[in-house]
Amino acid sequence: MRQEGGAERVFLVGLEYEQRAGRRSEPVSAAARAARDAAAPAPSRPSREPQFSAEESLAELRELATSAGGEVAGEFLQHRDRPDPATLIGRGKLEEIAGAAASAGAELIIFDHDLSPSQQRNLEHALGRRVVDRTQLILDIFARHARTREGQLQVELAQLQYLLPRLAGRGVEMSQLGGGIGTRGPGETQLETDRRKIYRRIRHVQQQLENVRRIRAQQRQRRESVPVATVALVGYTNAGKSTLFNALTRAGVLASSKMFATLDPTIRGVTLPSRRRVLLSDTVGFLRNLPHTLVSAFRATLEEVQRAALVLQVSDATSHLRQEQEAQVEKVLRELEADKKPRLRVVNKVDLLPAKERDHLRDDDHTVHVSALRGQGLGALLDRIDQVLAEDPLRRVRLRVPQSEGKALALLEAGARVYARHYRDGMVELEVQAPESVVRKVARFVVK
Repeated sequence: MRQEGGAERVFLVGLEYEQRAGRRSEPVSAAARAARDAAAPAPSRPSREPQFSAEESLAELRELATSAGGEVAGEFLQHRDRPDPATLIGRGKLEEIAGAAASAGAELIIFDHDLSPSQQRNLEHALGRRVVDRTQLILDIFARHARTREGQLQVELAQLQYLLPRLAGRGVEMSQLGGGIGTRGPGETQLETDRRKIYRRIRHVQQQLENVRRIRAQQRQRRESVPVATVALVGYTNAGKSTLFNALTRAGVLASSKMFATLDPTIRGVTLPSRRRVLLSDTVGFLRNLPHTLVSAFRATLEEVQRAALVLQVSDATSHLRQEQEAQVEKVLRELEADKKPRLRVVNKVDLLPAKERDHLRDDDHTVHVSALRGQGLGALLDRIDQVLAEDPLRRVRLRVPQSEGKALALLEAGARVYARHYRDGMVELEVQAPESVVRKVARFVVK
């Protein structure tokens, strides 16, 4: 049994289904897969997006379980031709998993796959332990990390929508009394099992979230009345978005190596080299097969991505799964209808690469390499943002401002880049580069 206050011991189960020419193919390593694909003739149809192997997916599940406060006691990976409709993995493997989990002292079994309500009940009955799937694990992590009222409402809505079809014939997975991963109820009390009450609670939460969206829309309208562009940080979870956000804004947002450390949205102002002000928005990290209920529930938060003038797509330079992770980010951006937004790729954590690899890195019009932790490349990133942003465009103008116009001179000093300044006959002659909004305020002093 778990000691009071100790980590819950969990056993992980990964699965891979392969049907090829009527028989199961042997598992293939990522390197072998890449070599095979390179040697194969070009396909006549569009190539599929990169996929995680079963081993890579299980490694990610391990990180998720650790982020949920669990202690991984063991793992099991099965390759099958097709899923078993009753138990997903087949009854022949159930005894093997039950014995391995018992010998490891595991209290909870986590499947790296979505389980139907009947599959979850059948597995719990056969294994004699609590069973949760990948979606329920992610919901649990979100419940742990939500701090603001808005974040808590969004998590509660996603949990209610997930639990609703699991009310009938509920098993131990519905018990809210024992505690542990996957049992944190969406409300403050034990979840009522009456469907009518659940539906009523869902409607109430949805109404509260609509109020949040309305307030957020009003705040956005006030921001948009002033020409200040929003730049949204997106990327796979644990890519270093919050560390980059802190480096650019000095906001002090929690930065952690655990998955989904950032859940609640944060917006801070940043001054670009041109003296333009922009708003930088930190968002929740994306994940492979992010549950649709979460994408829907967090739409209020992710609206900042939809309305952003520029999207900074942050990736981890050290991850050997970077290509697969970026494909998943693209998938979520498409679901948010934000994949056509102007985008700048930011490759983070380059300080962790070997020196030879760092020497070959080159920035271009679409990619900037940085180390948010060490502050490397941040100046180049801000310059590139300045060049890419189309909102409140920069203009280079000449002005003749009377020395008595202290307010106009102060505005130019604070909001423009001054290239030349001369004093003549009580006038200040200036050559500046300034945002259009600043130029309009001093238009009467512009020299045609």
